[in-house]
Formats: sequence, structure tokens, C-alpha cells
Amino acid sequence: MKGSQILIDTWRGRPAAALMRDGVLDDLLVDAPEHLPRPGAIYRGRAERALKGQGGWAVTLPDGPGYVRGGDGLSPGAPALFQVTGFPEPGKPVPLTNRILFKSRYCIVTPGAPGANISRSIKDEETRVALRALLADMDLPDDPGVILRSAAATAPEDEIAADLVETRDLAAAIAAERQGAPELLLDGPGPDMLAWRDWSDVAAHDVVTTAGCFDSHGAAEQIAALDSPRTDLAGGGHIYVEPTRAFVAVDVNTGGTAGLAVGLKVNIAAARALPRALRLRGLGGQVVIDFAPMPKKERRGFEQALRAALRTCPVETALVGWTPLGHFELSRKRERLPLVQAMAGEAAE
Repeated sequence: MKGSQILIDTWRGRPAAALMRDGVLDDLLVDAPEHLPRPGAIYRGRAERALKGQGGWAVTLPDGPGYVRGGDGLSPGAPALFQVTGFPEPGKPVPLTNRILFKSRYCIVTPGAPGANISRSIKDEETRVALRALLADMDLPDDPGVILRSAAATAPEDEIAADLVETRDLAAAIAAERQGAPELLLDGPGPDMLAWRDWSDVAAHDVVTTAGCFDSHGAAEQIAALDSPRTDLAGGGHIYVEPTRAFVAVDVNTGGTAGLAVGLKVNIAAARALPRALRLRGLGGQVVIDFAPMPKKERRGFEQALRAALRTCPVETALVGWTPLGHFELSRKRERLPLVQAMAGEAAE
């Protein structure tokens, strides 16, 4: 099917959302097991102690330990607000920040960070002028600050204003709950909410919520294929994406055809396919890629292709560079639970 669709359904018993582009599975969100806090959740926790040498603080949450990097303004034994930034690695505390953000479809509200800003991805100057005028007309206080997201570029002004007011009201209500024992104050968004919030280019009439829509719209077969580590590449060759305890290993194969020119072609195809292969499987952290042999002089062009592919991926990823053995390393934010762990119903040991 041509065009984009959002499918809201379940996958192997867990709530899930799938983003389809021209009939191809482009993104997948599967809800985490109940015992894991969702990223974006806000807790009232208790700062315990600074961890010397680690640059952070140990935190007590209602269901266990957390860890916040930095932690400016925290005091031992004092309550504070914390937000979950990602899923914890097995056996480690929940990663937190004490710089709280409230993200919605059209805006991000930033307590403690004053000012009104517009997403840099909105390039059209007339649109930027109109959005600045909307913010001026609303006459909002400087703090909390606000950032209008890219989806605001094409949204009706009344919807933007209503979303902004609702999000600011939520931020004020949470800020009033700073004192007390550790407690979950706001759960993180589930797959349906994340789909509405972040896949905002899909029209409302292209959101399908009927039970079984993964099967009827072709998503189920493509999700099931993720059980295999292999992804075939356009034009030949394939990659294997396999998580280990320490990092994600990616092996690029030409499919039996030799030659440096073939290696470069397959490597560029792998670079374009890699962000999708990683996000569909929910993989983050350190990624080590064993590319096919190619001329060293072509590395810069290859890196440009990889950067271009990553610009369209919603998961924050940094290029680290080449290792002495000729592998390439990425560092990818752990904001999603690996699909295999979500399906297992528990974090892998």
C-alpha cells in the first residue's frame, strides 16, 4: 500500500504500534514488561549520595535504585523530581535525569530552562514568524520554557495552543508534587501515545486501531522476520545484527561476490539499511560494524552516506569512528527495550 500508516495493535500479547511506509515496516514500538519503568516516566525520588569518580548520584525510587548523571542541585536525603531517560541494563539502576521535560505532539515544556524556541527543523521563515507570533499572543511566562516541535509547522494554531496549555498545566501539577516519599508521579508514554506524539507526519485518518490490523495490513509477517538477525540489502548482500552483553555486533556480507568496488557498494547499502535494522529491534548502546573490504580512500564518502541515513532516524546516534582493526563504531542512545527482551517479558540476564 502506498503512503504512510500507523497501526495500533498487540504483538505476542504486548501493546504495540507499527509505522508502515509504502507497505514496508519502518518503525516499531512494543510496550515494556510491567516491572520496567517506561522512558519519560517522572518520579519523586530521594537523592542518596554523590558517587565520586562516576560524576553522578545514587537515587532511591519507589521500586528500586536509580542513577542520575550530573545531578546539579541535589542534596543527600532530600526529595527531588527525576525522569527516566532509558531502559536499565540488566542488573543496573534505572537511568535518570533531574532536568525534567514534558514532551507532547506539538511542544516540549522545559521547567528551569526559560525561553520560547522553535525547532530548527522548521526552515520556512514565514512559518517561523507565524509561530513566534502565536507564542507572543499567548503571552506565556518565561519559565517554564517551551520549544515548538516540527509537527507545529503544519498544525492549526488552535491545536498548538491547546496542546501547549495542557502540557504546561501538567508540568505545573507535577512541580507541585516535589515533596514527599518516593512515588511514581507520571507514567511514561505507551506505544499508542508515542505513535501519536512522534509519528506526527501521518494523518489521523491513516491511523488504524482495529484488532488484528498487524495481520491485515502486512506488518505481522515483517515483525516476525525480526526474529532472524539477517537483513537483506537492496542490490545484493546482507547484514547480520546480533546483540551481545557488551555491544551490538553488525556483520556486512557481500553475498559471495568479491572485489573492493563491490564491497563499497554493499557497505553503502548497509549504511542506509542499518538505522532501520537497529530501531526495529530496539537496539542501542555501543554498535560495532564489520564492513566488507573497500578502498580506504572511499571511507569519507561512506561516512557521508551513514550520516545521511542517521539524520532520518529518531534515535540519537553518534559516529565514533574507525578502530585499528578496521571496524566502525557507533554510540546509540538506549531509549528502547531490545525487542527480544520485550517479547521475553523480562530483561535478559
